[in-house]
Amino acid sequence: MTNVNQDPHLSVAIPCYNEELGLRALHERVSAACQRVVGSRYEIVLINDGSRDSSWQVMAALAQSDPHVVAVNLSRNHGHQLALTAGLSVCAGDRILIIDADLQDPPELLGEMMRLMDEGADVVYGKRSMRAGETVFKRMTASLFYQLLARMTDVSIPVNTGDFRLVSRRVVSVLQAMPEQHRFIRGMVSWIGFRQVPIMYDRAERFAGQTNYPFHKMLRFAADAITGFSTLPLRVSSYAGAMLGIAALAMIGYALIGYWQSRVVQGWTSVMIAVLLLGSAQMFFLGILGEYVGRLYIEAKRRPLYVITEVVGARAPVQEQVATRLDEGVARIL
Repeated sequence: MTNVNQDPHLSVAIPCYNEELGLRALHERVSAACQRVVGSRYEIVLINDGSRDSSWQVMAALAQSDPHVVAVNLSRNHGHQLALTAGLSVCAGDRILIIDADLQDPPELLGEMMRLMDEGADVVYGKRSMRAGETVFKRMTASLFYQLLARMTDVSIPVNTGDFRLVSRRVVSVLQAMPEQHRFIRGMVSWIGFRQVPIMYDRAERFAGQTNYPFHKMLRFAADAITGFSTLPLRVSSYAGAMLGIAALAMIGYALIGYWQSRVVQGWTSVMIAVLLLGSAQMFFLGILGEYVGRLYIEAKRRPLYVITEVVGARAPVQEQVATRLDEGVARIL
């Protein structure tokens, strides 16, 4: 009989949003992969990120029927990255596998990832060689995003990767000490350092349901990644402002010369074009500045990253930890 109070060697953190159709298949595949690699010393932490379907009911039922499952319910939809952060705070394993609930990333790679970590890696991240089920537009925009991110940031963030990775306990400890609200976890893990190695795989199509990352969320995610790891947009604003200032001085010189030579420029079209150009540039760069100021405003509030309302199926030590550790900027209501 499994000793459910034994500290797990492996935790699997899985954020879930409207995933009721695939949760049982997810549980079956992840459980089989864990049992093959670590026997009974594992836990599966399912995080309900304010789902509007029956995901929480399915999670709670799985936690009650399987002692290896821990179901965590958030007070509302906090977003994928904060839901993952909440799950990591509950995980008790020495190693943590991060995987999405849509089964596009294969849990069967766990054995090879564990082997690479046994050889000294602190992070084993999945690198996609193929992206099945994605449109040409999605692949093109993803490629453009990673190229842009690589050029704009000082941190080397691997391309064609997601949050699918196996991380050591010390990586998670450093990650939990990083308090920012707007989180881009794959970038934060890259910033931490230690030894990080890739594992190639073909990404499958979503098992069930619809994507939870429509285009507007992808844009927001890209903005979080860029502004969270680079101040280059602010420098670009300064450079562009300097160039526009030089151009304005040149135009003033040109106008003065024309006035002295009694060669006054006729018409207002060119003037209006210049005014509109400068005005739009100013508004654009004010928007960039406002994005960073807004981030400072949000961070200055020091609000909790997330609120956990219920934990089902947790081991006693984890329940006690979740109920009492309120000093890490995280609100938990149990």
